[in-house]
Amino acid sequence: MSNASSDLRAEGPCIWVGDEAWPVRLVHHAQSRRYRLVFDAPRGELRLTVPRRTNAARALKWASEQQDWLAEQVGKAALPVYVGAGVSVPVFGVDRHVIWSPEAPRAVRLEDGALCLGGPAETVGRRIERWLKAEALALMEQESRQIAALAGLAVGRVGVGDPRSRWGSCTATGDLRYSWRLVMAPAHVRRATVAHEVAHLRHMDHGADFHALVDELHDGDVAAARGWLRREGRGLHRYRFTG
Repeated sequence: MSNASSDLRAEGPCIWVGDEAWPVRLVHHAQSRRYRLVFDAPRGELRLTVPRRTNAARALKWASEQQDWLAEQVGKAALPVYVGAGVSVPVFGVDRHVIWSPEAPRAVRLEDGALCLGGPAETVGRRIERWLKAEALALMEQESRQIAALAGLAVGRVGVGDPRSRWGSCTATGDLRYSWRLVMAPAHVRRATVAHEVAHLRHMDHGADFHALVDELHDGDVAAARGWLRREGRGLHRYRFTG
């Protein structure tokens, strides 16, 4: 099947590649004169850029006809995982089964290795995302300030976001920002990233002194943590929480 279709999991247009439906994000661009199809591997989605005045169905049909290219691209990645009742999502590097019950309390709780919650079934994913973001911010702010204190460094504001190309950043004024998805990674990977950004408070480059400070600040194997992110990091972006 190779026609554009709708997939309720994605809440938007999809393209069938073989037997799998991949979500497509349509981007209307005023300066565009032709269709442009890109595979966003970290997000697990196709991005179709089209001229502003374009028939969406016709554009999706064109994209769905690029089967050889599509098969090559998606063969390198895994399908998105839409988080909801009955699905598993990693927290602190361990897969946690989502257990939803209409009689259970609305708030998300980590109990007996599972994520448990009640409330409206249609907002399970969004509420788990909010819970993960709050956990990530609380953990990484605490860890940033603790690690910085050991080195006699001052931290400004700490925040979280969802960047695709980096796991953390440090500004010249001492503000730190992290990908909230690090809360899904093993703790030693998260802490190594925190140590990396804290070290930038003293060294804004990636020279020998910087790496020596990261090794000093991290309580584990920095190389192992970096290797985990290279191998597994993209997979953290597979998880979607809409719906």
